[in-house]
Amino acid sequence: MNTGLIIAAIILLIFLVFMFRIVPEYQRIVILRLGRVLPNPKGPGIVIVIPIIDVAIRVDLREKFFEIPQQTCITKDNAPISIDFLIYSRVTDPTSSVIQVQDFAGASQGIATTTLRAVVGDIPLDDVLARRDQINRILQSKMDEVTQRWGVKITGVEIREITPPKEVQDAMTRQMSAERARRATVTEAEGQKQAAIAVAEGVKQSDILKAEGERQAAILRSEGFALALGKIFEVARGVDEKTLSLQYLETLKSLGSSPSTKFIFPMEFSNMLNTFLDSTKKSFKKE
Repeated sequence: MNTGLIIAAIILLIFLVFMFRIVPEYQRIVILRLGRVLPNPKGPGIVIVIPIIDVAIRVDLREKFFEIPQQTCITKDNAPISIDFLIYSRVTDPTSSVIQVQDFAGASQGIATTTLRAVVGDIPLDDVLARRDQINRILQSKMDEVTQRWGVKITGVEIREITPPKEVQDAMTRQMSAERARRATVTEAEGQKQAAIAVAEGVKQSDILKAEGERQAAILRSEGFALALGKIFEVARGVDEKTLSLQYLETLKSLGSSPSTKFIFPMEFSNMLNTFLDSTKKSFKKE
């Protein structure tokens, strides 16, 4: 009797252990009772599950990712190219994610592969290499249309690596080398242009300063000449007939010391000489 009670207690304890489940915040439990799914997923917190009758399936609501290995695709211009990428997703409807798809990761990989080949097949090779973001958005949109019925949201698609054929890589390397050489040539030409502009600007400024100096010198010479003429004119206004007569006498004295025997005098000289003599006589009479 005691043994039977002990066995019953143990069975009850095991029953209670399996009956109560603790569900964390990031999970939900989908319960299938006698094969039928209950309308609402359970959790978080303590959830009661009837052993043998209920089947509890835990669903993780956190965002997760899985990797799509390298896939060889043919571009619109018939160039083979290898692409690998990551898919980010999260469950939005736990019930649908359980009853609508058996292996979400496998199904998503298959859809991602076929969708990638369809998208890349409509794009030339140059655009595949240059438009990663556009391809990511197209893949995300097309995959999300399919996975919505599974209660799963595709939150992002990121192409990790694109590997073009070797001959394309060699052509890209040559193109980059040519582009760098072109940029170096343009930079050198631009430097020479700036240097020539600087030299021309310096010559221009030098010519301007030289012309300005010559102009100032000409102005100063003109002002000096004008001052000299003004001074001469001022002195000439103060010269009277006596001063002129003395100058003529000095001139006669110079002529007398010369070897010439003939001299020609203007009529004004005789008149001026007479005037000078008359004034000299008058001066003597006054004394």
